[in-house]
Amino acid sequence: QVQLVESGGGLVQPGGSLRLSCEASRMLVSLGNMAWYRQAPGKQRELVAVISLAGMTHYVDFVKGRFTISRDNAGNTMSLQMNGLKPDDTAVYYCNAELRQSSWWGQGTQVTVLS
Repeated sequence: QVQLVESGGGLVQPGGSLRLSCEASRMLVSLGNMAWYRQAPGKQRELVAVISLAGMTHYVDFVKGRFTISRDNAGNTMSLQMNGLKPDDTAVYYCNAELRQSSWWGQGTQVTVLS
């Protein structure tokens, strides 16, 4: 079992930045792919970015060039640096970790970009 705890959300002006963190209950070197998802009110949860154990990354189009995902395999923290925030980025952001057939989620952290 893996516990994930997100932090770093908050209220920000358009064009501003936030850095989200996901702290895992075990070292990230023992986990597979990790990802950030988000869910806006009334919408389905959607993928934002993925990072593999080897550090390969994938971003969805709407965050390319603005968000950067990273992980510290020697530690237990994954991060999402978000720059150039837009009102459409307002959502609850969730951390996800996978290992073989298992998948774990954090409780989410709210990001609100003023409009």
